[in-house]
Amino acid sequence: MGAVAAEAGVALKTVYVAFESKSGVLRALWHLRLRGDEADVPVAGRDWYREVLGETDPERLLRLNARNSRRVKERAATLLRVIRDAAPADPDIAELWERIQSEFHQNQRAVVRRLHALGALRPGLTVATGADILWTLNHPDLWHLLVGARGWSASRYERWFADAACSELLAPGA
Repeated sequence: MGAVAAEAGVALKTVYVAFESKSGVLRALWHLRLRGDEADVPVAGRDWYREVLGETDPERLLRLNARNSRRVKERAATLLRVIRDAAPADPDIAELWERIQSEFHQNQRAVVRRLHALGALRPGLTVATGADILWTLNHPDLWHLLVGARGWSASRYERWFADAACSELLAPGA
């Protein structure tokens, strides 16, 4: 916390009053990176997310979701890795990581529910299983593996994710 205060040019007490703890700093930074700005609007209220849920073409919907995934990961992937890696050592950060994962799964489930409402889900695929598949394909660990470890470009990741999501989730001809 001392380094944060020094970098910001404020007293240590100011950092504690604003964020309370390391997990508070990480939480605030996560919200900023996820949302892309300082407005206190949750993901469900963001234009970029509402555009996905408002789309009527199933393939376009998944490609918009992939575009959003790329943009968020470009802003937040490194931070997500820090939070994930710190979670086993700090109960507050572990709680933050679990909340991020839960909210992320809920957001992906909403995308799959939209596909279901459009009658576009692959035959035999439930919303629950589809949400698990989309959550897995869109997980930041895959971004780290493909972009970080294997050197894929962000645009290549976006294309792959969109193609994989369409292949796994959509009914033929959807």
